[in-house]
Amino acid sequence: MPADNTAHLITAAQRRHELTRAKAIRALRELDQARTPLSFELVARTAEVSRSWLYSQPDIRAQIERLRKEPRRTTAPPAPPSQRATDASLLRRLEAATTRNRQLTEENQRLRRQLAQALGQLRAPGTSRTSITIPPR
Repeated sequence: MPADNTAHLITAAQRRHELTRAKAIRALRELDQARTPLSFELVARTAEVSRSWLYSQPDIRAQIERLRKEPRRTTAPPAPPSQRATDASLLRRLEAATTRNRQLTEENQRLRRQLAQALGQLRAPGTSRTSITIPPR
């Protein structure tokens, strides 16, 4: 009769489980200290465990979800007030962007009309199938 090795298997499984938990907790702490935006995928990749395993651990899952909800500090300090954009400069940039957007919309419409005319000329009866040059503005 073979020897009963179940106790050794149970012990090995428990040890593997504790090592995996330790890796996940260590990775979570390192990512939190680095103020990295957390995700289950990032923690799993860093700890070299599966995401499904992380989801199956209620305490680790709760910790990740809690840390994800906290606002993350950036590592770079904010720009000093003298270097921040003023309301007036932001308005000028917005106006410039709006003007450019309007110009691009008009150009797009003009190009669509030219393309439609060129395609119409190609489809007209008696027109040879040679290339058609679209005139500039």
